[in-house]
Amino acid sequence: MSSSQMATITVLQIMEKYDIEVKVVEMLKTVFDPEIPVNVYDLGLIYKIDVTDDFIVNIDMTLTAPNCPAADFIMEDIQQKVGSIEGVKETHIELVYEPEWTKDMMSEEAKLDLGFL
Repeated sequence: MSSSQMATITVLQIMEKYDIEVKVVEMLKTVFDPEIPVNVYDLGLIYKIDVTDDFIVNIDMTLTAPNCPAADFIMEDIQQKVGSIEGVKETHIELVYEPEWTKDMMSEEAKLDLGFL
C-alpha cells in the first residue's frame, strides 16, 4: 500500500470518527433526566466523548446530584441510543464526579429554558 493510500485511509477514518462523534452528540440531545426538561448534553452532564480507532465510544459523564434517582435510567438510555448509531461497535459510560457539576456547565439555551437567565 502506498503512502498516499495510507493517508487516504487515515483521513477517511478521521472523518468517520468525527461523523460518529457528531451523531453521538445528536443522540445525547435526545436523552433527558425525567425530572428536568433539558437534555443531558445541554445540561452539561457530558464531560468527554471519545471515539477510538476501533469505533468504540467512551463517554465520561456526571449527574446533577450524586444520589440522582434517575441515574440508571439515564445511563441505560444513553447506552441504547449511542449503541444504535451505525458504525459504533461498543459504548462505555464512565460516571465521574470530578469536577462537580454546577449550573454554570449548562448551555445558554438550557439556562434560558430553566429560567436561569
